[in-house]
Amino acid sequence: MMGLMLPEETRTPTPSPPMHRSTGSTAPDTPSARAWATRLVVVGVVLAALNLRPAITSLGALLEEVRDGLGMSGGLAGLLTSVPPLCFAVFGVTAPRLARRFGPAAVVCAGMAAIATGLAVRPYAGGTAGFLAASALALMGIAVSNVLMPVIVKRWFPDKVGSMTGLYSMALALGTSAAAAATVPMTDALGDDWHSGLAVWAGLAAAAVLPWILLVRAKGTEPGTGDREPAAPGTAPADDRAPSTTAPTGTPAPAAAAVTPHGPADDGLRITRSRTAWALAVFFGLQATAAYITMGWMAQIFRDAGVAAGTAGLLLAVTMVMGVPLAFVIPRLATRLPRQGPIVVVLGLSGLAGYAGLYLAPAAGAWAWALLLGISNCAFPLALTMVGMRARTGPGVAKLSAFAQSAGYLISIPGPLLVGVLYQHSGGWGLPLAMMAGLMLPQIGVGILAGRDRTVEDEAAG
Repeated sequence: MMGLMLPEETRTPTPSPPMHRSTGSTAPDTPSARAWATRLVVVGVVLAALNLRPAITSLGALLEEVRDGLGMSGGLAGLLTSVPPLCFAVFGVTAPRLARRFGPAAVVCAGMAAIATGLAVRPYAGGTAGFLAASALALMGIAVSNVLMPVIVKRWFPDKVGSMTGLYSMALALGTSAAAAATVPMTDALGDDWHSGLAVWAGLAAAAVLPWILLVRAKGTEPGTGDREPAAPGTAPADDRAPSTTAPTGTPAPAAAAVTPHGPADDGLRITRSRTAWALAVFFGLQATAAYITMGWMAQIFRDAGVAAGTAGLLLAVTMVMGVPLAFVIPRLATRLPRQGPIVVVLGLSGLAGYAGLYLAPAAGAWAWALLLGISNCAFPLALTMVGMRARTGPGVAKLSAFAQSAGYLISIPGPLLVGVLYQHSGGWGLPLAMMAGLMLPQIGVGILAGRDRTVEDEAAG
């Protein structure tokens, strides 16, 4: 999706031959250099994806200890679990502008550095305010990387949108589940100190900075308009028959439009005129609401039902790890269907069953409910895949990704906070679970609308 762009996206390559790096200029754009850069992009995308959720799920696993250590009430803890979508909404909308100014690779590199710094500082910042501020720094890095992942995949791998989306969704799910499962044991091994148990995840983010630094330095290897042969009329891409470069009528869009920074189809695109963009934003917001409630509160639900802390963390990890295989299968399946509504329905029904089980028998059927909610949470990779499919051009994908994610995360902000308030005032999980199940119904409805075979460029023009 995302590619390495020049700081000014509209800049055209100069005809003069590139100079050797020792002179301070860019690297030569040779086939071997391009292949090396492509492999580096894959490594960078995977490492970045691994770091997009540990800041959240590691906190969820230790939420009770953090609440006690910082003296938080249930409502304040709910506010803490609402910080991720708030930061994603506020900072995510800046990602396209930053990418045009500095290039996507540089922005993602800075994002990984912000995650590492925030995670290292927040356990020791002192007090709730410092903890929230350091968390916000880490979440700012996550926010811009969230938005730019589809852009980089679309630019570097226009023929493999489904496969690459599946790859980084798998890595994201793996990082999410690893943080959920390993945080409590690591905390015990580090002297039962929750500060160290949270700070240890900064090391993974620091490792993710390295490939992006190399990509920023390796200018001149990013895809150009002439890198790919146009597809033969009526044929599908070699790897994924994704409508991401195809109009709804089945007419292939120009190959260059999928990778060029700006294209005629994107000039003056007003994303808010598209009903599909709005449907995708609401779908993204509702699935994010469910995901952040799950990441922030599910371990506590199990602990309140009598499940041991370590087992509760494992159950949360099971929910998250379901995204590893399904995040690879669902995007590939979605790109082969003209409409994604049936997938939306299956995921939504799994969520309804999981919430019902948590209400009726939270401890007795804990592993089954964790599996069902893990299936339901795979609405996230489906939403990312639909972002790539509902726009024809790279800039269109960037605008749709920023709009859907920023608006969606704004929609999701009240959910985790409201769960904390309902839990505190009702003294149990009945009302919060009823609210979560109720939100699953509109998620199914707008997901069906977002999955229709059309593009935002056509809707906005119409």
